[in-house]
Amino acid sequence: MFTGIIESIGSIRALTPKGGDVRVYVETGKLDLSDVKLGDSIAVNGVCLTAVELPGNGFMADVSRETLDCTAMNDLKSGSPVNLEKALTPTTRLGGHLVSGHVDGVGEVVSRTDNARAVEFRIRAPKALAKYIAHKGSITVDGTSLTVNAVDGAEFLLTIIPHTLSETIMASYRPGRRVNLEVDLLARYLERLLLGEKAAEPTSGNNITESFLAANGYLKS
Repeated sequence: MFTGIIESIGSIRALTPKGGDVRVYVETGKLDLSDVKLGDSIAVNGVCLTAVELPGNGFMADVSRETLDCTAMNDLKSGSPVNLEKALTPTTRLGGHLVSGHVDGVGEVVSRTDNARAVEFRIRAPKALAKYIAHKGSITVDGTSLTVNAVDGAEFLLTIIPHTLSETIMASYRPGRRVNLEVDLLARYLERLLLGEKAAEPTSGNNITESFLAANGYLKS
């Protein structure tokens, strides 16, 4: 588990094809690795990866075919800057929100606009994720815990303060960039809970719809 508070900007040193997937070598910059052991988890742009080698100035991790297909990891190359966060501990301050490091989908930066000293980004999420994104709710973008300031269909607005711009890779975002998205954990579990006993039935026909909510007393006519 993570908090979505980025600890360091690192960079990709190498991406090496290995048996059909990829081994990534991440230089970790100012991230303190003194307490990191083989097998520990580190989030790279919001993707939870397992350290399999610790060469001293960073770590190596294996990236599965599934992860490559479901995230923006394929867009990375040698020299790409990345957001880094070590897994939380029982004494970690939860300054962001609970983040699993399991990416739900890939979004796209639609626009970037200056707003005083802040920058506003409009991001388009996959349509399947739109129902989980709420005004003033939490969302993780490339591993960064952020507050949604407005929602319009599958697009949402973020206002990023100077500190966040300087401590994450968001300063480099431009329209067209693909970003990893993880929705709030509570929203995903709530959807499952609303299914009740139907959750044990086959997936087909188990989607939460307006008619389902009305039939089960969640909506008033």
